[in-house]
Amino acid sequence: MPSVAPWQQGVLDPHGPIAAAERTILLNATVIMLAVIVPVIVLTLVFAWWFRAGNRRARRDPDWAYSGAIEVTVWSIPALVILFLGGIAWIGSHDLDPARPVASRNPPLTVQVVSLDWKWLFIYPDLGVASVNRMVVPAGTPLRLRLTSASVMNSFFVPQLGSQIYTMGGMTTTLHLLAEHPGTYAGLSANFSGDGFSDMRFDAVALPPDDFARWLAGVRSGAQPLDAAHYAALARPGVAAAAATYAPVAPALFETILADTSKAPAATTMPAMGG
Repeated sequence: MPSVAPWQQGVLDPHGPIAAAERTILLNATVIMLAVIVPVIVLTLVFAWWFRAGNRRARRDPDWAYSGAIEVTVWSIPALVILFLGGIAWIGSHDLDPARPVASRNPPLTVQVVSLDWKWLFIYPDLGVASVNRMVVPAGTPLRLRLTSASVMNSFFVPQLGSQIYTMGGMTTTLHLLAEHPGTYAGLSANFSGDGFSDMRFDAVALPPDDFARWLAGVRSGAQPLDAAHYAALARPGVAAAAATYAPVAPALFETILADTSKAPAATTMPAMGG
């Protein structure tokens, strides 16, 4: 298997419109800052060389105190940098709002994401299946992710698709993503959450639509149900030994997890499995 450079697995190698826009912001901000940093470094070296002790041509003015031109320059350059960076942040924060749907002719696929200690649970409420540490999606289809935590605060991040976002017990966050091309993209927990944090990783697998349909059929035909007993075992602290799939899934499981973590009285029991 050919080796892959680290930058080909991160934010510099986007495979979706959100990650591509974030890379553009990163590069633009870097160029704007380098436009100040590089001249400052060069001028520092030039001044040190020109005003060296052995240069008799350098004119020294020990009584110099003020220059309006220099004053305007040293204030206008950082002001322009702040203006440009602020403009980029303002525009980007609105265009890349995590709750803003991705424009597409295809209807979005809803995936409910639950961070556990120390694994990721992905529930497909409209499809009746679930998976652990492997989020399988159709390439070219917008994703509407609803995220929460069944334990401590965590952070969901697929660098090649974009937008890190937090998960919190009793609350939901929303994130819209799109994988433009088939592939396997590394996902991770970006917030320290205990002993198993470093192994809390998952694969985001984008399949061609036909392959996704075959994966879905395979899960429905051969997976174990995600009922109260299986979820209780899954929720125990520990790193998942391998990716797993479940079908069918207990009705309103995501809402039950939300209720449990917010201490709601109605959330003391698991809903029964449907027929």
